[in-house]
Amino acid sequence: MVSKPPAEDPVQDAPQVTAVQHSAAGLPGVVHGLRASTAQMGLGRTARTLLRVNQKDGFDCPGCAWPEGGKRHLAEFCENGAKAVAEEATVRRVTPEFFAAHPLPDLAGRSGYWLGQQGRITHPVYLPEGGDRYEPVSWERAFAIIAEELTALDSPDEALFYTSGRTSNEAAFLLQLFAREFGTNNLPDCSNMCHESSGSALTETLGVGKGSVSLDDLHRADLIIVAGQNPGTNHPRMLTALEKAKAAGARIISVNPLPEAGLERFRNPQTARGLVKGSALTDLFLQIRIGGDQALFRLLNKLVLDTEGAVDEEFVRTHTHGFEEFAAAARAADWDETLAATGLTRDAIESALRMILASRRTIVCWAMGLTQHKHSVPTIREIVNLLLLRGAIGRPGAGVCPVRGHSNVQGDRTMGIFERPSEAFLDALDEEFGITSPRHHGYDVVRSIQALRDGRAKVFFAMGGNFVAASPDTLVTEAAMRRARLTVHVSTKLNRSHAVTGTRALILPTLGRTDRDVQASGRQFVTVEDSMGLVHASRGNLPPAGPHLLSEPAIVARMARAVLGPDSATPWEEFEKDYAAIRDRIARVVPGFEDFNARLAADPGGFALPHAPRDERRFPTATGKANFTAAPVEYPAVPEGRLLLQTLRSHDQYNTTVYGLDDRYRGIRGGRRVVLVHPDDARERGLADGSYADLVGEWTDGVERRAPGFRVVHYPTARGCAAAYYPETNVLVPLDATADVSNTPASKSVVIRLEQSPAY
Repeated sequence: MVSKPPAEDPVQDAPQVTAVQHSAAGLPGVVHGLRASTAQMGLGRTARTLLRVNQKDGFDCPGCAWPEGGKRHLAEFCENGAKAVAEEATVRRVTPEFFAAHPLPDLAGRSGYWLGQQGRITHPVYLPEGGDRYEPVSWERAFAIIAEELTALDSPDEALFYTSGRTSNEAAFLLQLFAREFGTNNLPDCSNMCHESSGSALTETLGVGKGSVSLDDLHRADLIIVAGQNPGTNHPRMLTALEKAKAAGARIISVNPLPEAGLERFRNPQTARGLVKGSALTDLFLQIRIGGDQALFRLLNKLVLDTEGAVDEEFVRTHTHGFEEFAAAARAADWDETLAATGLTRDAIESALRMILASRRTIVCWAMGLTQHKHSVPTIREIVNLLLLRGAIGRPGAGVCPVRGHSNVQGDRTMGIFERPSEAFLDALDEEFGITSPRHHGYDVVRSIQALRDGRAKVFFAMGGNFVAASPDTLVTEAAMRRARLTVHVSTKLNRSHAVTGTRALILPTLGRTDRDVQASGRQFVTVEDSMGLVHASRGNLPPAGPHLLSEPAIVARMARAVLGPDSATPWEEFEKDYAAIRDRIARVVPGFEDFNARLAADPGGFALPHAPRDERRFPTATGKANFTAAPVEYPAVPEGRLLLQTLRSHDQYNTTVYGLDDRYRGIRGGRRVVLVHPDDARERGLADGSYADLVGEWTDGVERRAPGFRVVHYPTARGCAAAYYPETNVLVPLDATADVSNTPASKSVVIRLEQSPAY
């Protein structure tokens, strides 16, 4: 039965804590996924919708970017994928009457969970200057308001165009085209907050800022190292690939500050064995201290160098550059320093070494646990160093595997959503459309917030996402956003960003992945790129949430016509009518998309983009070879009496979308304001399990950042480390605390102290 949205925010003052689980998925995962789906969609709609998820003639899951492979199951989705689909395909509706009943201060006082549970937005709405609530607005008036503000700017660089990872290739290509024809490279996106460090490191070392492996490579690997990642919650379908690799003889090393149920044992709901017993996955668990990964991989590289016959000398000689400088730095690695940085034992590191030496085909996978530190880029470079030593790039069953978190975040970057585009891309774009794109770099996410804060940016346009909640330094970000003259959000559902507005604000409701998209030329489809560089179509099958919704490409095309006017030679109206026309232009601008429409027609499963290091051991770097690097080893310095906090997701969460208030794998129920602390660390601070503490951030600027009222949970995390959910703890992440090179917020290494909460 479909349930009604909550009328009031649920009380979260007393989260319940039960035993930690040691396996993921199984029958409980099926039950939880179906329960969430039927509550939002009802039984019949659930069946019609979920059976189309990730199918060749269906729609791409709006959740993670994990690939599907050639052979699809009837149920090609996971528990959290079902929740993501249910959130979008819900029958709940947010109408103009809702906005009339809920003024802005009311929305601002609600939790993100409550806002998201209200349902799909049905009409464009407008918050006028001085107004206290959103009111209905026509599409024509909405685009006129955007045009008024954009054309009144002193410079195009006073506008920001943000993109969420769920945006299709077609919409992303149009948005970057519009921004550059308008005159700016201010195209921040969610990559800036997650895998920017991966792209920076891989582009420098291998020449391509993407992973180098396919699903088949994972299945063929001898060794898979999973570092700083929790696939059981964040990429659950990855567990199936790990299980298949294990069955073929692979071994798995998990490197993480927290034990995670999904990496301990996977109970595959597609098999009888999985429902009954499941498969153990991890062979060696390295419970590393937060931020110690670079030190670990540097020492492993030293040990490989010191082992006779362990280096693939032919590969190093033929395909790499910078070996001598790297080798000198690696040989200087110190055991004592490494043990202090990692918290690991010598035996554990030597066990990992033996597994690496026994493997010819090694893959290293990672996610946010590696990318959101000051030294993230050197850390990922050090992983590349290890793989280069072993000749594990361009070899079947081996390579780098940064696991992307959002379903088309990689595709958006491929389409040109980037504040620092290459000259080659801009040249191709200009030649195709007869425009002159700006060549100076634009703002990424952090610099966009700084520009808003400092009055250098005045219009903020977001294609999807929940920018305010996802960004660091919550109070600073919200204050910056309120300085804008206009904020515009293209959205399917309500979120916190809609309650933190500029002087004027618009919410423009759009079609979701599950919605049928019909334009003047007929039914349309869009395309996405998964985490392994496969491009395929996505076709929604449900009637839209209302007759007043526009698709993302239509919104961009109409905005462009309103802003650029008749002087623009770009055929915006044609692009809105027929997305095939957009793909024809992509094919002429973006390498690897030649004959785009024809290739999609020939193979509904899509096609793989070229990857020179993987396909031909060719490295399009500055040196023309794969580059070894030799950065100094770094790890976070934690003052006496302090802890190092990592922000993370609960199992009932996808990015900033909160599906529920439980995290059942970690034994948390009925609340999100919890902090996971090693029992010995908690006792040293006089904090019993069940007591309450304020989390107080400490950074070099001397500003006190406080997240009050967190229930202390004694938890088997690494000593000296703590963990708590975002976005609640984003308030603790300083805006200026970012990764070197990539400028990604350092959300995984926040120095905090715990203070007894006075209210408890």
